[in-house]
Amino acid sequence: MTMELRTIPGCPHSASAGELFARALALEGLNAAPLAVREIHSEDDAAELGFHGSPTFTIDGADLFPVDTEPAVTCRVYPTPAGLAGQPDLDTLRGAIRAAVGVSAGSAG
Repeated sequence: MTMELRTIPGCPHSASAGELFARALALEGLNAAPLAVREIHSEDDAAELGFHGSPTFTIDGADLFPVDTEPAVTCRVYPTPAGLAGQPDLDTLRGAIRAAVGVSAGSAG
């Protein structure tokens, strides 16, 4: 299983999204495999990877928050309880991870 955070150069959420993803994976018991980070530099790369903005959280190449928009080298926003933000909240990301891998809830956190 591969976990990858996809970002664009200069994304203001890259570091915090990486920390968030690592924490969510650990809480779900999925921290055995390393978390890869890939920067998307071109529209061609975005189209090839189905990249819909930075940051994008993936497991085995699948976007944990699929959208119907065209792939693009751009920023991305996520709905959170506090409104739109540059990354999902921890509980929402954990739920997306569980849905993607089909595991039961990890340890409380």
